[in-house]
Amino acid sequence: MFGAEIDLDCVDLDAYCARVGYRGPRDPTLSTLRELHRLHPAAIPFETFDARLGLGVDLAAPAIDAKLIRGGRGGYCFEQNILFLRALRSLGFDAEPLIARSLWGRAPGETHPRTHMAVRVGVEGRPWLADVGFGGCMMTTPIRLDLSEPQETRHEPARLSPLGDELRLERLIGGQWLPVYDLAPTRQRAADLMGANWLISTHPDSPFRHRLVVSRTCDEVRHVLVDARLTTRRSDRGAERRELGAAEMEACLSNLFGLPVMETWRPLLRRLASATTPNRPGG
Repeated sequence: MFGAEIDLDCVDLDAYCARVGYRGPRDPTLSTLRELHRLHPAAIPFETFDARLGLGVDLAAPAIDAKLIRGGRGGYCFEQNILFLRALRSLGFDAEPLIARSLWGRAPGETHPRTHMAVRVGVEGRPWLADVGFGGCMMTTPIRLDLSEPQETRHEPARLSPLGDELRLERLIGGQWLPVYDLAPTRQRAADLMGANWLISTHPDSPFRHRLVVSRTCDEVRHVLVDARLTTRRSDRGAERRELGAAEMEACLSNLFGLPVMETWRPLLRRLASATTPNRPGG
């Protein structure tokens, strides 16, 4: 129903913890938050297949759980962070949804709607930004919302700078602070998340309708597939990039990202591979 609320509160904790590989204490502490934030992006990849194929993205709890937990699939920001929010609330955390305007890869001054979701978590009297759903530059640790100086993460340092009534998230990459998104630090209603999700997943000009993005971020390495280009960035070295053929893309999705390759994906993989010239090692 138009404007209907969605469940942001409950999840099967046993199933979620098994999916991300969490075996620690289930009390709402900073150490629990940090460990879940580390494990989630490594276990549940970011992927935009449903939006790219025009299938729509369902944010209802049963749909997210069937896809990301039981189905072994990944998802994009709304699916990932709604699942994370529900898990945190089920553990007793004070957590609420936030909305942001993505700046990643966009020209200065280019304006887009707020179509990215993040999570604010109150822990031990302080506010933290948690985000397990920004594929191209995934965070693997929460950062303080009340600090403006750089904060270390397992990958690139991050900082939040006040910008009017928003906070700008930036990451230090290649010696430059690059803007990631502008965050509105006010709680969002579930209905507003549904509206933003519908816009980014269905609008004909949405980048996710024209570009496939898949990413998986582990402790020391981040893999990002954009169409047929695979980028691997390790914390101790620069980025490595190569173009993939259709068979290589399928093997990469299965072996590197841990995704169950769907039959409906194969025509898209062939089209993406044919649009570029693969640069295979030794060839």
